[in-house]
Amino acid sequence: MLTDAHLHQAAAIFGTPLYVYDAAELDAALERVRDAFTDARIWYAIKANPNLTILRRMQAAGLGFECVSPGEMARAEKVGAAGEQILVNGPAKSDAEYEAGARLGATFILDRPSEVALLPPGSKVLIRINPGLDVSTHDHLATGAAGSKFGIRPDDLSATMQALRQADHSLRGLHLHIGSSVRDPADFGAAFARIADLRAVTGALEVLDVGGGWGLDADLHGIAARARAAAAAFGAQLWVEPGRYLVARAGMLLTRVMGSKSTGRDFTLLDAGMTELLRPMLYGAEHPVRALWHAEGSLVSDLAGPACESGDLLGRDVSLPAGAVRGDLLAVLDAGAYAAAMSSNYLTRPRPAEALWDAQEWALIRRREGVEEIWAAEE
Repeated sequence: MLTDAHLHQAAAIFGTPLYVYDAAELDAALERVRDAFTDARIWYAIKANPNLTILRRMQAAGLGFECVSPGEMARAEKVGAAGEQILVNGPAKSDAEYEAGARLGATFILDRPSEVALLPPGSKVLIRINPGLDVSTHDHLATGAAGSKFGIRPDDLSATMQALRQADHSLRGLHLHIGSSVRDPADFGAAFARIADLRAVTGALEVLDVGGGWGLDADLHGIAARARAAAAAFGAQLWVEPGRYLVARAGMLLTRVMGSKSTGRDFTLLDAGMTELLRPMLYGAEHPVRALWHAEGSLVSDLAGPACESGDLLGRDVSLPAGAVRGDLLAVLDAGAYAAAMSSNYLTRPRPAEALWDAQEWALIRRREGVEEIWAAEE
Protein backbone atom coordinates (compact mmCIF):
# COMPACT_ATOMS: atom_id res chain seq x y z
CA MET A 1 0.00 0.00 0.00
CA LEU A 2 1.23 3.48 -0.84
CA THR A 3 2.01 5.39 2.34
CA ASP A 4 1.74 9.13 2.90
CA ALA A 5 5.52 9.29 2.62
CA HIS A 6 5.42 7.60 -0.80
CA LEU A 7 2.83 10.08 -2.02
CA HIS A 8 4.70 13.12 -0.72
CA GLN A 9 7.80 11.80 -2.44
CA ALA A 10 5.97 11.39 -5.77
CA ALA A 11 4.53 14.90 -5.60
CA ALA A 12 7.95 16.33 -4.81
CA ILE A 13 9.57 14.52 -7.76
CA PHE A 14 6.90 14.93 -10.43
CA GLY A 15 4.71 17.85 -9.29
CA THR A 16 0.92 18.03 -9.20
CA PRO A 17 -1.67 17.34 -10.45
CA LEU A 18 -0.24 13.84 -10.72
CA TYR A 19 -1.63 10.39 -11.33
CA VAL A 20 0.08 7.63 -9.37
CA TYR A 21 -0.43 3.88 -9.59
CA ASP A 22 0.49 1.00 -7.31
CA ALA A 23 1.81 -2.01 -9.23
CA ALA A 24 0.99 -4.34 -6.34
CA GLU A 25 -2.71 -3.42 -6.51
CA LEU A 26 -2.73 -3.90 -10.29
CA ASP A 27 -1.44 -7.42 -9.75
CA ALA A 28 -3.83 -8.08 -6.85
CA ALA A 29 -6.89 -7.02 -8.84
CA LEU A 30 -5.98 -9.37 -11.67
CA GLU A 31 -5.44 -12.18 -9.20
CA ARG A 32 -8.93 -11.59 -7.74
CA VAL A 33 -10.46 -11.87 -11.21
CA ARG A 34 -8.51 -15.02 -12.01
CA ASP A 35 -9.45 -16.57 -8.68
CA ALA A 36 -13.15 -15.96 -9.30
CA PHE A 37 -13.39 -16.70 -13.02
CA THR A 38 -10.86 -19.57 -13.04
CA ASP A 39 -10.75 -20.88 -16.63
CA ALA A 40 -12.35 -17.84 -18.27
CA ARG A 41 -10.34 -15.93 -20.82
CA ILE A 42 -9.65 -12.35 -19.70
CA TRP A 43 -9.58 -9.34 -22.02
CA TYR A 44 -8.57 -5.93 -20.70
CA ALA A 45 -10.86 -3.08 -21.78
CA ILE A 46 -8.23 -0.56 -22.86
CA LYS A 47 -10.53 2.44 -22.53
CA ALA A 48 -10.28 2.24 -18.73
CA ASN A 49 -6.61 3.18 -18.78
CA PRO A 50 -4.58 3.03 -22.01
CA ASN A 51 -1.15 3.87 -20.60
CA LEU A 52 1.43 1.79 -22.48
CA THR A 53 3.21 0.69 -19.32
CA ILE A 54 -0.04 -0.71 -17.95
CA LEU A 55 -0.82 -2.37 -21.28
CA ARG A 56 2.60 -4.01 -21.30
CA ARG A 57 1.91 -5.41 -17.82
CA MET A 58 -1.43 -6.80 -19.02
CA GLN A 59 0.21 -8.26 -22.12
CA ALA A 60 2.91 -9.92 -20.02
CA ALA A 61 0.21 -11.37 -17.77
CA GLY A 62 -1.41 -13.06 -20.76
CA LEU A 63 -4.47 -10.86 -21.18
CA GLY A 64 -6.05 -9.97 -24.50
CA PHE A 65 -7.29 -6.48 -25.34
CA GLU A 66 -10.75 -5.13 -26.11
CA CYS A 67 -10.34 -2.13 -28.40
CA VAL A 68 -13.00 0.46 -29.21
CA SER A 69 -11.09 2.90 -31.43
CA PRO A 70 -8.31 2.93 -34.03
CA GLY A 71 -6.01 4.48 -31.44
CA GLU A 72 -6.63 1.66 -28.97
CA MET A 73 -5.94 -0.89 -31.70
CA ALA A 74 -2.67 0.89 -32.43
CA ARG A 75 -1.78 0.76 -28.73
CA ALA A 76 -2.51 -2.95 -28.58
CA GLU A 77 -0.34 -3.55 -31.63
CA LYS A 78 2.39 -1.32 -30.13
CA VAL A 79 2.71 -3.64 -27.12
CA GLY A 80 2.84 -6.72 -29.35
CA ALA A 81 -0.76 -7.93 -29.45
CA ALA A 82 -2.24 -9.48 -32.59
CA GLY A 83 -4.68 -12.10 -33.78
CA GLU A 84 -6.30 -13.97 -30.93
CA GLN A 85 -5.28 -11.20 -28.50
CA ILE A 86 -7.49 -8.44 -29.95
CA LEU A 87 -11.23 -7.80 -29.94
CA VAL A 88 -12.61 -4.92 -32.03
CA ASN A 89 -15.74 -3.42 -30.49
CA GLY A 90 -17.85 -0.31 -30.97
CA PRO A 91 -21.16 0.79 -32.48
CA ALA A 92 -19.73 2.86 -35.35
CA LYS A 93 -16.47 1.29 -36.49
CA SER A 94 -14.47 3.17 -39.09
CA ASP A 95 -12.98 1.76 -42.27
CA ALA A 96 -9.60 2.04 -40.55
CA GLU A 97 -10.81 -0.25 -37.75
CA TYR A 98 -12.09 -2.89 -40.14
CA GLU A 99 -8.84 -2.76 -42.13
CA ALA A 100 -6.62 -2.95 -39.05
CA GLY A 101 -8.72 -5.72 -37.52
CA ALA A 102 -8.45 -7.79 -40.68
CA ARG A 103 -4.69 -7.19 -40.91
CA LEU A 104 -4.20 -8.21 -37.29
CA GLY A 105 -6.54 -11.21 -37.45
CA ALA A 106 -8.76 -9.80 -34.69
CA THR A 107 -12.26 -10.89 -33.71
CA PHE A 108 -14.98 -8.33 -34.41
CA ILE A 109 -17.89 -7.69 -32.07
CA LEU A 110 -20.89 -7.09 -34.33
CA ASP A 111 -23.05 -4.28 -32.97
CA ARG A 112 -25.90 -4.06 -35.51
CA PRO A 113 -27.30 -6.28 -38.27
CA SER A 114 -26.26 -3.94 -41.08
CA GLU A 115 -22.64 -4.24 -39.98
CA VAL A 116 -22.47 -7.70 -41.56
CA ALA A 117 -21.98 -6.05 -44.96
CA LEU A 118 -19.08 -3.93 -43.67
CA LEU A 119 -16.97 -6.76 -42.24
CA PRO A 120 -13.80 -7.78 -44.05
CA PRO A 121 -14.05 -11.13 -45.88
CA GLY A 122 -13.94 -14.18 -43.65
CA SER A 123 -14.18 -12.25 -40.37
CA LYS A 124 -14.36 -13.89 -36.96
CA VAL A 125 -17.38 -12.48 -35.14
CA LEU A 126 -19.19 -12.23 -31.82
CA ILE A 127 -22.72 -10.83 -31.93
CA ARG A 128 -23.41 -8.26 -29.23
CA ILE A 129 -26.84 -8.73 -27.66
CA ASN A 130 -28.78 -5.90 -26.05
CA PRO A 131 -30.81 -7.65 -23.33
CA GLY A 132 -33.11 -4.65 -22.80
CA LEU A 133 -32.56 -4.48 -19.03
CA ASP A 134 -32.56 -1.50 -16.70
CA VAL A 135 -29.53 -1.81 -14.42
CA SER A 136 -28.32 -0.12 -11.26
CA THR A 137 -25.90 2.45 -12.59
CA HIS A 138 -25.85 5.96 -14.02
CA ASP A 139 -27.80 6.30 -17.28
CA HIS A 140 -24.62 7.25 -19.13
CA LEU A 141 -23.02 3.98 -18.02
CA ALA A 142 -25.93 1.64 -18.81
CA THR A 143 -25.15 -0.18 -22.07
CA GLY A 144 -27.66 -3.05 -21.89
CA ALA A 145 -30.83 -0.98 -21.54
CA ALA A 146 -33.41 -1.16 -24.31
CA GLY A 147 -32.81 2.50 -25.14
CA SER A 148 -29.01 2.32 -25.27
CA LYS A 149 -27.13 2.46 -28.57
CA PHE A 150 -25.37 -0.87 -28.13
CA GLY A 151 -26.03 -4.32 -29.50
CA ILE A 152 -28.79 -6.00 -31.45
CA ARG A 153 -32.24 -6.96 -30.20
CA PRO A 154 -32.69 -10.66 -29.42
CA ASP A 155 -35.47 -10.78 -32.02
CA ASP A 156 -32.89 -9.87 -34.69
CA LEU A 157 -30.43 -12.60 -33.74
CA SER A 158 -31.60 -15.39 -36.04
CA ALA A 159 -31.59 -13.19 -39.17
CA THR A 160 -28.19 -11.76 -38.25
CA MET A 161 -26.71 -15.23 -37.84
CA GLN A 162 -28.09 -16.23 -41.23
CA ALA A 163 -26.60 -13.11 -42.85
CA LEU A 164 -23.19 -13.92 -41.35
CA ARG A 165 -23.33 -17.46 -42.71
CA GLN A 166 -24.35 -16.29 -46.15
CA ALA A 167 -21.42 -13.86 -46.19
CA ASP A 168 -18.99 -16.65 -45.17
CA HIS A 169 -18.05 -15.06 -41.87
CA SER A 170 -17.26 -17.20 -38.84
CA LEU A 171 -19.66 -16.75 -35.91
CA ARG A 172 -17.74 -17.59 -32.73
CA GLY A 173 -20.41 -16.66 -30.20
CA LEU A 174 -22.34 -13.98 -28.38
CA HIS A 175 -21.26 -10.88 -26.50
CA LEU A 176 -22.98 -9.10 -23.61
CA HIS A 177 -22.07 -6.02 -21.61
CA ILE A 178 -24.74 -4.33 -19.49
CA GLY A 179 -22.82 -1.31 -18.20
CA SER A 180 -20.10 -0.01 -15.93
CA SER A 181 -20.05 0.41 -12.15
CA VAL A 182 -23.14 -1.79 -11.81
CA ARG A 183 -24.16 -1.70 -8.16
CA ASP A 184 -26.61 -4.62 -7.85
CA PRO A 185 -25.08 -8.02 -8.62
CA ALA A 186 -28.55 -9.36 -9.37
CA ASP A 187 -28.44 -7.33 -12.59
CA PHE A 188 -25.75 -9.66 -13.91
CA GLY A 189 -27.75 -12.77 -13.07
CA ALA A 190 -30.78 -11.37 -14.90
CA ALA A 191 -28.72 -10.49 -17.97
CA PHE A 192 -26.94 -13.86 -18.07
CA ALA A 193 -30.24 -15.70 -17.76
CA ARG A 194 -31.72 -13.69 -20.60
CA ILE A 195 -28.83 -14.46 -22.91
CA ALA A 196 -28.85 -18.16 -21.95
CA ASP A 197 -32.45 -18.27 -23.20
CA LEU A 198 -31.06 -17.67 -26.70
CA ARG A 199 -29.57 -21.19 -26.80
CA ALA A 200 -32.63 -22.36 -28.72
CA VAL A 201 -31.79 -19.84 -31.46
CA THR A 202 -28.02 -20.26 -31.65
CA GLY A 203 -27.31 -23.87 -30.80
CA ALA A 204 -23.88 -24.63 -29.41
CA LEU A 205 -21.30 -21.83 -29.56
CA GLU A 206 -17.56 -21.54 -29.14
CA VAL A 207 -17.61 -18.40 -26.96
CA LEU A 208 -19.84 -16.48 -24.57
CA ASP A 209 -18.33 -13.09 -23.72
CA VAL A 210 -20.12 -11.49 -20.75
CA GLY A 211 -18.12 -8.24 -20.65
CA GLY A 212 -17.31 -6.59 -17.34
CA GLY A 213 -18.83 -3.69 -15.43
CA TRP A 214 -18.49 -5.18 -11.94
CA GLY A 215 -18.47 -2.79 -9.02
CA LEU A 216 -15.20 -2.51 -7.13
CA ASP A 217 -16.68 -4.34 -4.13
CA ALA A 218 -18.68 -6.84 -6.20
CA ASP A 219 -19.03 -10.50 -5.30
CA LEU A 220 -16.94 -11.76 -8.19
CA HIS A 221 -17.40 -15.40 -7.23
CA GLY A 222 -21.17 -15.04 -7.29
CA ILE A 223 -21.11 -13.25 -10.65
CA ALA A 224 -18.68 -15.82 -12.05
CA ALA A 225 -20.91 -18.74 -11.02
CA ARG A 226 -23.85 -17.24 -12.92
CA ALA A 227 -21.64 -16.47 -15.92
CA ARG A 228 -20.32 -20.04 -16.03
CA ALA A 229 -23.87 -21.37 -15.96
CA ALA A 230 -24.78 -19.17 -18.93
CA ALA A 231 -21.70 -20.28 -20.87
CA ALA A 232 -22.47 -23.93 -20.10
CA ALA A 233 -25.89 -23.52 -21.72
CA PHE A 234 -24.07 -22.99 -25.02
CA GLY A 235 -21.20 -25.38 -24.35
CA ALA A 236 -19.06 -22.26 -24.74
CA GLN A 237 -15.80 -20.98 -23.33
CA LEU A 238 -16.41 -18.03 -20.99
CA TRP A 239 -14.75 -14.70 -21.80
CA VAL A 240 -14.77 -11.59 -19.59
CA GLU A 241 -13.68 -8.00 -20.28
CA PRO A 242 -12.80 -6.17 -17.06
CA GLY A 243 -11.48 -2.64 -17.35
CA ARG A 244 -12.24 -0.43 -14.36
CA TYR A 245 -12.08 -3.34 -11.92
CA LEU A 246 -8.46 -4.08 -12.85
CA VAL A 247 -7.08 -0.56 -12.55
CA ALA A 248 -9.37 1.75 -10.55
CA ARG A 249 -8.11 1.06 -7.04
CA ALA A 250 -4.49 1.03 -8.17
CA GLY A 251 -4.66 4.72 -9.09
CA MET A 252 -4.81 8.03 -7.23
CA LEU A 253 -4.90 11.62 -8.35
CA LEU A 254 -2.59 13.78 -6.23
CA THR A 255 -3.63 17.42 -6.01
CA ARG A 256 -2.51 20.36 -3.88
CA VAL A 257 -4.70 22.70 -1.89
CA MET A 258 -4.69 26.19 -3.41
CA GLY A 259 -6.81 27.81 -0.70
CA SER A 260 -10.36 27.94 0.61
CA LYS A 261 -13.38 30.20 0.38
CA SER A 262 -17.04 30.53 1.32
CA THR A 263 -19.98 31.76 -0.74
CA GLY A 264 -23.30 30.03 -0.21
CA ARG A 265 -21.15 26.94 0.35
CA ASP A 266 -17.68 26.20 1.68
CA PHE A 267 -14.98 25.24 -0.81
CA THR A 268 -11.51 23.74 -0.67
CA LEU A 269 -9.75 24.92 -3.82
CA LEU A 270 -7.47 22.45 -5.64
CA ASP A 271 -4.98 22.51 -8.50
CA ALA A 272 -6.83 19.56 -10.14
CA GLY A 273 -10.34 19.61 -11.48
CA MET A 274 -12.53 18.53 -14.37
CA THR A 275 -9.69 18.60 -16.89
CA GLU A 276 -7.84 15.99 -14.83
CA LEU A 277 -10.83 14.01 -13.50
CA LEU A 278 -14.08 14.31 -15.44
CA ARG A 279 -16.01 11.44 -13.86
CA PRO A 280 -17.69 13.46 -11.08
CA MET A 281 -19.01 15.99 -13.60
CA LEU A 282 -19.85 13.43 -16.29
CA TYR A 283 -21.35 10.62 -14.22
CA GLY A 284 -21.87 12.09 -10.77
CA ALA A 285 -19.10 9.70 -9.67
CA GLU A 286 -18.05 9.90 -6.03
CA HIS A 287 -14.39 9.28 -5.28
CA PRO A 288 -13.14 8.77 -1.73
CA VAL A 289 -10.31 11.08 -0.74
CA ARG A 290 -7.33 10.88 1.60
CA ALA A 291 -5.95 14.05 3.13
CA LEU A 292 -2.18 14.06 3.57
CA TRP A 293 -2.22 16.65 6.34
CA HIS A 294 -3.26 16.13 9.92
CA ALA A 295 -5.13 18.38 12.32
CA GLU A 296 -7.51 18.29 15.23
CA GLY A 297 -11.11 18.62 14.16
CA SER A 298 -12.65 18.50 10.72
CA LEU A 299 -14.59 20.59 8.26
CA VAL A 300 -17.00 19.79 5.46
CA SER A 301 -16.56 21.46 2.10
CA ASP A 302 -16.87 20.97 -1.63
CA LEU A 303 -13.70 20.16 -3.56
CA ALA A 304 -13.43 22.77 -6.31
CA GLY A 305 -11.07 22.72 -9.26
CA PRO A 306 -9.50 25.72 -10.98
CA ALA A 307 -11.72 25.82 -14.10
CA CYS A 308 -14.15 28.67 -14.67
CA GLU A 309 -17.04 26.19 -14.65
CA SER A 310 -19.56 25.84 -11.85
CA GLY A 311 -19.56 22.08 -12.40
CA ASP A 312 -15.82 21.83 -11.79
CA LEU A 313 -16.14 19.92 -8.53
CA LEU A 314 -14.38 16.73 -7.54
CA GLY A 315 -16.65 16.16 -4.56
CA ARG A 316 -19.45 17.68 -2.52
CA ASP A 317 -19.79 17.77 1.27
CA VAL A 318 -16.43 16.09 1.80
CA SER A 319 -15.12 15.84 5.36
CA LEU A 320 -11.46 16.87 5.66
CA PRO A 321 -9.12 17.61 8.55
CA ALA A 322 -9.35 21.25 9.54
CA GLY A 323 -6.57 23.72 8.94
CA ALA A 324 -5.52 22.94 5.37
CA VAL A 325 -3.00 25.43 4.03
CA ARG A 326 -1.86 26.19 0.52
CA GLY A 327 0.36 23.38 -0.73
CA ASP A 328 -1.14 20.57 1.36
CA LEU A 329 -1.64 17.33 -0.55
CA LEU A 330 -4.92 15.52 -1.15
CA ALA A 331 -5.22 12.10 -2.78
CA VAL A 332 -8.35 11.33 -4.78
CA LEU A 333 -8.73 7.56 -4.58
CA ASP A 334 -10.06 4.87 -6.95
CA ALA A 335 -8.80 7.02 -9.83
CA GLY A 336 -6.97 4.49 -11.95
CA ALA A 337 -9.82 4.08 -14.45
CA TYR A 338 -11.52 6.57 -16.77
CA ALA A 339 -9.54 9.34 -15.11
CA ALA A 340 -6.20 10.03 -16.78
CA ALA A 341 -7.78 8.41 -19.84
CA MET A 342 -10.40 11.18 -19.97
CA SER A 343 -8.11 14.08 -19.07
CA SER A 344 -8.26 16.98 -21.51
CA ASN A 345 -6.54 20.15 -22.65
CA TYR A 346 -9.58 22.33 -22.03
CA LEU A 347 -8.38 25.79 -20.95
CA THR A 348 -5.00 24.88 -22.47
CA ARG A 349 -4.21 22.86 -19.38
CA PRO A 350 -1.43 20.31 -19.92
CA ARG A 351 -2.42 16.76 -19.10
CA PRO A 352 -0.79 15.53 -15.88
CA ALA A 353 2.17 13.25 -15.48
CA GLU A 354 1.65 9.63 -14.44
CA ALA A 355 3.95 7.59 -12.20
CA LEU A 356 4.07 3.93 -11.13
CA TRP A 357 5.28 2.63 -7.76
CA ASP A 358 6.93 -0.71 -8.49
CA ALA A 359 9.84 -2.58 -6.94
CA GLN A 360 10.10 0.05 -4.19
CA GLU A 361 10.70 2.96 -6.52
CA TRP A 362 8.83 5.51 -8.62
CA ALA A 363 8.94 5.34 -12.40
CA LEU A 364 7.58 8.07 -14.66
CA ILE A 365 5.22 6.38 -17.14
CA ARG A 366 3.85 9.54 -18.77
CA ARG A 367 5.60 12.88 -18.68
CA ARG A 368 3.69 16.06 -18.00
CA GLU A 369 2.73 17.91 -21.16
CA GLY A 370 3.98 21.39 -21.93
CA VAL A 371 1.71 24.10 -23.26
CA GLU A 372 3.74 24.26 -26.48
CA GLU A 373 2.81 20.64 -27.16
CA ILE A 374 -0.85 21.50 -26.88
CA TRP A 375 -0.76 24.05 -29.66
CA ALA A 376 1.94 22.39 -31.78
CA ALA A 377 -0.63 21.00 -34.24
CA GLU A 378 -2.05 24.48 -34.76
CA GLU A 379 1.12 26.07 -36.14
